[in-house]
Amino acid sequence: MATAEDGREALTMAKEKEFDLIFLDVNMPEMDGYAVLENLRADMRLRNIPVIMISAVEVIYSVVKCIELGAEDYLPKPFNPVLLRARVSASLEKKAMRDREASFLNEIKEAKKRSDELLNVILPSAATSELKSSGHVYPRRYEGVALLFCDIVGFTFFCESHSPKEVVNGLKNLIEKFETISDSHDMEKIKTIGDEFMASAGLLRPCGDPLLAAVRAGFDMVEAARETAPNWEVRIGVHLGPVVVGIVGHDKYQFVVWENTVNMAARMTGPGEAGTNTMTYDSWMQVQNDCEGKSLGDVEIKGKGSVEIIECAGLR
Repeated sequence: MATAEDGREALTMAKEKEFDLIFLDVNMPEMDGYAVLENLRADMRLRNIPVIMISAVEVIYSVVKCIELGAEDYLPKPFNPVLLRARVSASLEKKAMRDREASFLNEIKEAKKRSDELLNVILPSAATSELKSSGHVYPRRYEGVALLFCDIVGFTFFCESHSPKEVVNGLKNLIEKFETISDSHDMEKIKTIGDEFMASAGLLRPCGDPLLAAVRAGFDMVEAARETAPNWEVRIGVHLGPVVVGIVGHDKYQFVVWENTVNMAARMTGPGEAGTNTMTYDSWMQVQNDCEGKSLGDVEIKGKGSVEIIECAGLR
């Protein structure tokens, strides 16, 4: 319970403290009850505090004005204690209901936020937006998409010789770095497959030179892996070509990328040395002016036959 000597002090107190109910006399010095009530209702933080106006002037004009300004109730002086308790109880109950409503709305908002965050973990952001707006992500074919696969060297041996906690923490920290790197090069993470990280350039967000962006991101991932405990080495495979994308599953959505481009990019993590970007000769021709590389000769690629492979060891 707090009291104010005048209307201006009452308004200041309302802004500085939290009140469940405010009584305002119509006739107050400095600022009358009408002015205080008007200020309270204009303040978005204070507008829902119930206000009961009291006055010795029992005229219909005063009552109407108070109600129009947003007063919860109006009591003439002198007031009946029983009536006062009833009006106070009713006002506090209404405030409690409004507070519960606000709490429920916040819970719904937080639940929606968590749902959106989870959806963004599963799907690329552009696919998430389309799914939320239309309820579908329609399959599409895209030309000129660069895919990157990043594979940790010796990961199986590391898992066998370290605790699950060390494995998961190390992988979690590194994948978060890879996600940041992908975003900085206008790429999007597609998914992780065990210790393998897959990202795209030129698929769901604009990218001026998708393949070069993937190569640059790959080298940044090599450095990030070396600098992040447990200091793994990685191999990068990239490939440029057409892809088909869509979402499969109902209970558990999965964003899927198909076509030969995917298989070829994944195969490229095998032939090269740790710390390099590996690609086919056809892809190399797209970035030869920006990269230093050497041919590994014709390499037998599963399902693809003999393919000339180029190992890109750095940028010019």
